[in-house]
Amino acid sequence: MKLQKREKAYLLLADGVIFEGTAIGKKGTRGGEICFNTGMTGYQEIYSDPSYYGQIIVNTNSHIGNYGTIETEQESDGAKISGIVVNDYSYLFSRKTAEGSLQEYLEKNGVVGIADIDTRMLVRHIRNKGAMNAIISSELSGQELENELEKVPSMDGLELSSLVSTKEPYYEGEESSQIRAAVLDLGIKKNILRSLSSRGVYCKVFPAKTSFEEMQKWGADGYFISNGPGDPAAMPYAVETVTKILEQNIPLFGICLGHQIMAIACGISTYKMHHGHRGLNHPIKNVESGLSEITSQNHGFAINEKDVENSELVEATHIHLNDKTIAGIKVKGKKAFCVQYHPESSPGPHDSRYLFDQFIDLIKESKK
Repeated sequence: MKLQKREKAYLLLADGVIFEGTAIGKKGTRGGEICFNTGMTGYQEIYSDPSYYGQIIVNTNSHIGNYGTIETEQESDGAKISGIVVNDYSYLFSRKTAEGSLQEYLEKNGVVGIADIDTRMLVRHIRNKGAMNAIISSELSGQELENELEKVPSMDGLELSSLVSTKEPYYEGEESSQIRAAVLDLGIKKNILRSLSSRGVYCKVFPAKTSFEEMQKWGADGYFISNGPGDPAAMPYAVETVTKILEQNIPLFGICLGHQIMAIACGISTYKMHHGHRGLNHPIKNVESGLSEITSQNHGFAINEKDVENSELVEATHIHLNDKTIAGIKVKGKKAFCVQYHPESSPGPHDSRYLFDQFIDLIKESKK
C-alpha cells in the first residue's frame, strides 16, 4: 500500500484543551462527545457499533490499524462514530485474512481521525474532567475550530436511536423455528441477532418507533429490546412500547439501552455518567449466583442505584464491581430482565452467554 502524506490535524476539547497531531481517515472536520475504549482489540467492532453513533472514540491501545479490516467483523452496515483519536496509527496491516486497511475503511465510511496523540494523557484528562464534546479537524484551526465546536449538540437529552435503527422490518434466522422473538431495534449489533438465531430463534427486527400493537401482530413468543445510542430519558416512544410489553407479561430481555428503557418503564430514573464504561474488561457480579463475569461494556448513562434499592417493582441481579453501579435488574412478578453490558461479545470469553439461554428458557416455559 502506498504510504500517505502526513498532514496536520487538531483535536479541540470543550474545556479549551487542544492537541496537535496527524490527520488520518477522511480529511475534514467532525465533532461529537469524546470518550475512550480500553479494549486491546476489536477496533472495527467498536467503530461499527451503532451505540457509538455521534461520538469520537479514543483507543487506549497504542497500536491501531495493524490487523486491517474484514467484513465479518462489522456490527452494522458501516462505521457509526464521528471520529477517532489514536496514538500509533498503522497504514499497513499484516493479518492474512484482512480485506483492506483501516485507512481505506475510514475513508470509505467518512470517519475523520487524528493520530500521534498522547492518548494516555488524554484519557487521564477525560477521567478527571468527564466526557465532553470535542472536534477533530484537518481543515480548521483557531477561532474557526472553536466556532464549529459550539455547534456540536450535548449528548445529554439527545435522541439518536431513530437515526441508526432499521427503516423497514427484516428477519433473522430460520422461519421454521419454533421460537419467535420480536426485536425492537434501537441500534442493534449484528452479533446479538446471531446469538439469538444460533439458538433456534426466528427474529423479526422492527424500527425503533414501532408501537407494541404493531409488533404484537406478528405473534412473537418473546420480545427483545436492543442496545443503541443517546439519552434513554429522551425516548418516551420506546418506554411506552416496553411498558405495554410488561403489562402483557410476555418474556422480555433488554441489553444496554434496552436495559435503561426497561428501568424507566418501571419508574427507575437514569443519569449521565461522569465518563461512562467502555471496554472489554469490566467485572460484573451476578448477585443471584454469586459468580463474576468479565464483560464488554459501552454506555454513558446508568440507572439510579437508589431508585432500584427503593423500588417495589424491580430488584438488582448484577452489580459492576468497580463502581457498584447497577448492571442488571429483573422485574418482580414478570418474565422480564435486562443487563447493562453485552453478553454477545466475548471478553470472558463466554461468561455472559447464559443470558440468551435464560431468555429462551423463559419463552419455552411461557409456551407450555
